[in-house]
Amino acid sequence: MAEHRRFELEELTNRPGTYFNPVTEVLIVVDDSPVVDHEIFSGEEFDSDEWVQISEETPLDERARDELLERFQLSGKRALAVGEGSDEEEELDEEDELEPDEESPDYD
Repeated sequence: MAEHRRFELEELTNRPGTYFNPVTEVLIVVDDSPVVDHEIFSGEEFDSDEWVQISEETPLDERARDELLERFQLSGKRALAVGEGSDEEEELDEEDELEPDEESPDYD
């Protein structure tokens, strides 16, 4: 099995990136760039472990997310192939090209 960096939930919430839990199959994207006006929350007390839901929508580009996941899977397969010293590396090189998403508006 390929070695992947592993984080506890408490660690990843303070570190921007995209994380996946293989047991629960939950994908979490941590983005620290948005700025929310803190005056909105000035009359309320919050603990550091409390969160406010901004929206039920997921503001992610699904196509970019899927490509990111495919690249991660390909790199994991490469690591397994190299780690086992097998001849699968040649096969993986042929699979490197991502195929277009048929549901994408850019698909012809």
